[in-house]
Amino acid sequence: MKLVMLGAPGAGKGTQAKRIAAKYQIPHISTGDIFRANIKAGTELGMKAKSYMDQGQLVPDEVTIGMLLDRISQDDCAGGYVLDGFPRTIPQAESLTKALASRGEKLDYAVNVDVPDENIVTRMSGRRACLGCGATYHIVYNAPKKEGICDVCGEKLVLRDDDKPETVQKRLAVYHDQTQPLIDYYKQEGILAEVDGTQDMDKVFQDIVKILG
Repeated sequence: MKLVMLGAPGAGKGTQAKRIAAKYQIPHISTGDIFRANIKAGTELGMKAKSYMDQGQLVPDEVTIGMLLDRISQDDCAGGYVLDGFPRTIPQAESLTKALASRGEKLDYAVNVDVPDENIVTRMSGRRACLGCGATYHIVYNAPKKEGICDVCGEKLVLRDDDKPETVQKRLAVYHDQTQPLIDYYKQEGILAEVDGTQDMDKVFQDIVKILG
């Protein structure tokens, strides 16, 4: 089973991707993980990616796709995989479709976790992170026992810049501009599946499992 997870930042697609991977015993593959693994291993593509990242530039699609294809060629992907964070744009999606077709493969589903923008802003601005141990909380859904203090290590909790409403709005604008068209692309490909991401996380997961069978 080969899947792509779609959804705005903060829609919860990463959480669902991990759960799908665990249930179906397939790897959860995020581009961040692939970059880190290649850079650590000192691969040619990894070094290329690092040179762009060090200059604060986006890694070109051909480098990213090269690393991705290398990753999904590994033995643990024989039964499928869940892609999280890729593709982000139509050219990336087209390159992926083409690359898979050349190997006689295709994606089974593109699962879109659909959450309205206002829900995402509320959800993300309620997040709190511990700078000490990295634990994360939410003031409504997963509050610490003592307000503003980490349960695990007792350090102070902060609202990260990434989660501030104005930053979230900017990230959503980029998402709608670049990534939203992917929903139409995969709809045309006939593999789009949509779930209501405003529900409880367990319910979202159950809905996804129903679709995947």
